[in-house]
Amino acid sequence: MAPEVLTLVNLKPYREALALPGLRSLLLVSVLARVPLTATGVTLTFYVVLDLGRGYGAAGLVGAASTIGAAVGSPLLGRLIDRRGLRPVLLLTTVAEALFWSAAPTLPYPVLLPAAFLAGLLALPIFSMVRQSIAALVPAEKRRPAYALDSMAVELSFMVGPALAVALATAVTPRLTLWAVGAGIVGSGVCFWLLNPPVRAAGEQTGSPRRVHRREWLTPRLLAVLAVSLAATLVLGGTDVAVVAVLRSGGEVGWTGAVLAAWAVASLVGGFAYGAVRRSPSPLVLVAALSLTTIPVGLGGSHWWLLSLALIPAGALCAPTIAATSDAVSRLAPAGVRGMAMGLHGSAVTVGIALGAPLAGAVIDASAPLWGFVVTGAIGALVALAVLPVELRHRRHTLSTPSRDPELTPAPL
Repeated sequence: MAPEVLTLVNLKPYREALALPGLRSLLLVSVLARVPLTATGVTLTFYVVLDLGRGYGAAGLVGAASTIGAAVGSPLLGRLIDRRGLRPVLLLTTVAEALFWSAAPTLPYPVLLPAAFLAGLLALPIFSMVRQSIAALVPAEKRRPAYALDSMAVELSFMVGPALAVALATAVTPRLTLWAVGAGIVGSGVCFWLLNPPVRAAGEQTGSPRRVHRREWLTPRLLAVLAVSLAATLVLGGTDVAVVAVLRSGGEVGWTGAVLAAWAVASLVGGFAYGAVRRSPSPLVLVAALSLTTIPVGLGGSHWWLLSLALIPAGALCAPTIAATSDAVSRLAPAGVRGMAMGLHGSAVTVGIALGAPLAGAVIDASAPLWGFVVTGAIGALVALAVLPVELRHRRHTLSTPSRDPELTPAPL
């Protein structure tokens, strides 16, 4: 069996993807650029609670305002990229980030709240922009390992960014941490402006002769991908909260960092395997598996090491699921509207996380910590079941009208 496993999982897909011009530098810059972005939530929370003397509820409102702004702004900025190109959008959003983060440490709370919404609305679209650029740099048949690398890069950023923000806020002050995070975000915008990665492939039209109507690309299949993307991050957001609640109930809250690190490492391993195997499950199957393996996690008990073991199956599906949904969107959206489609994907991911955490918290407050895993996992599975008919209709249509060119046949959901 060992030779078969080695044949099945190999580095060749990654070598071929990284050999493509521009991809390696794009991924390297994206890892560094995402670190300050992943630190914004915890940095704003520390500032509101410690420097402004407000409660966690008030800090949560600032985070919610920023999240809502980002969910609204992501597709709008993507549409602007489609029409005007990347650099004008990077200039606009980098200036907006510079204004917000330079002023935020001096703003009173009533002003900070609407300012956070505007900052989210004009936030640097790095997550969706990188995924759009991958679609431009990488041929469709080689995108799976490229998106796997991207998902692993995101995981690394989330492992580093919040931890650095917490360390800096406790070592100095939350106010100085705000300025440091802001400087990092502005620096990221400048780096991407200089890099100027392509958002369309060389063979794709730079200016569409006709408008691509929404009904031509916002199809039931694309809506299904967006739905399972939201469901996946809803499960992840709920898991975050449920892990803390389970450990707190067992008096082992000090082990939270270790458990979350184990979860993240499992995600990295799963992401690597997803990009290396020759054939992978569809996004729909991955979301269903992620949801179903999350449901029993709470049965691992309150011991931190048991909880870490219970999280491994679900953790190994995190990065593959996000990579698979990104790949599916890149295949389903025409080049002329790919920025807006990736923006909608980014909004779905953002909204899912924003919904999952408070939903799990409300369930845990009303019952017990393990139900946070059960309810969010069950919702994810129900969403996967709800969009299953769309996939079945597509497969029946594909079987009845097969394409002679495999590159013209969209990947399954």
